[in-house]
Amino acid sequence: MHRRQTLVRIAGSLALGVSALVVALSAANAAEIELTYAFFAPAGTFPGKQMAHWAAEMEKRTNGKVKVKTFPGGALLGAREMYDGVAKGVADIGLGSPSYDPGRFPLTSGASLPLGFPNATVASRALWQLTQEFKPKEFESFKLIAVFTGEPGYIQTRAPVRSAADLKGMKLRAAGTGVPVLKALGAAPIGMPMPEVPQAVQTGVIDGTMTSREILKDFKLAELLKYVTDYPTVIVSFAAVMDKKRFDKLPADVRKVIDELGPDMAVWTGQYHDKENVDAALQWAKKEHGLQILPLAADERARWDAKLKPMEAEWVTEMTAKGLPAKQYLARLVELRDQFAKK
Repeated sequence: MHRRQTLVRIAGSLALGVSALVVALSAANAAEIELTYAFFAPAGTFPGKQMAHWAAEMEKRTNGKVKVKTFPGGALLGAREMYDGVAKGVADIGLGSPSYDPGRFPLTSGASLPLGFPNATVASRALWQLTQEFKPKEFESFKLIAVFTGEPGYIQTRAPVRSAADLKGMKLRAAGTGVPVLKALGAAPIGMPMPEVPQAVQTGVIDGTMTSREILKDFKLAELLKYVTDYPTVIVSFAAVMDKKRFDKLPADVRKVIDELGPDMAVWTGQYHDKENVDAALQWAKKEHGLQILPLAADERARWDAKLKPMEAEWVTEMTAKGLPAKQYLARLVELRDQFAKK
């Protein structure tokens, strides 16, 4: 009897020891730091894919020390309150679009001029590098986590556009910096939310749109818009930020991983958008709906360039008056565009 009680006590002690070990191991494997990451658009968009990839890489590169909980689709913060929400601590990280708020991000708005970026990868790499070099004052209270862009907007229409004469008076949906571009080219820009575009095209309210070309598949617009004019216009920029004070409190090894992820995300997101979104959409639209890509003749392209060129000088004048290094910023941006386009 005594021996049995002794064995029971030993077994109990072993069980408690195993339980304690399991708890200890679980605690060791649990994330020490949890970060919240907000974005205003759905998870399936390419910036949403970027957010998910960044979160996964963060957890992977810190060996589980950091866990990131994502809140896409405006679940935590909408587009308008994104940066203020991060500053107030509503989310640790917020992904917004400086292109939608040029007054708040004056120097960065230069990237949204019609500079002829060939794709999102080149534009994203150039903007990330430029932001690191110039450190715009508009971001001084934030730590930049990621900077990237979409591909340039293209004119996508029901009827072919091969010249400014074809474009004259054409009602096209545009947003942000796309509006002055269309005005300069002679079109009639109309502002409206992207989800309203398919019905507006179908009912003849608009004749097309100027935006990145993945919408041909995402919004099934290839059924209606059979022509894309091969002339890149303006990009939309995105910037993910963390409050600088919050960032500074993170352990040094975690800050190091965040720094390393910055340039990596510019490349990853640009390539994902160019290949998985745009190229796939164009191939689908050509195969399923006979989409035609219309080149501009060299002399016509030169005329379009000449119509848009004054926008650069106007922007430089406006920003210089605000005490910003606009001329140097724009010159370096063009230099980086050409540098990355060669790679």
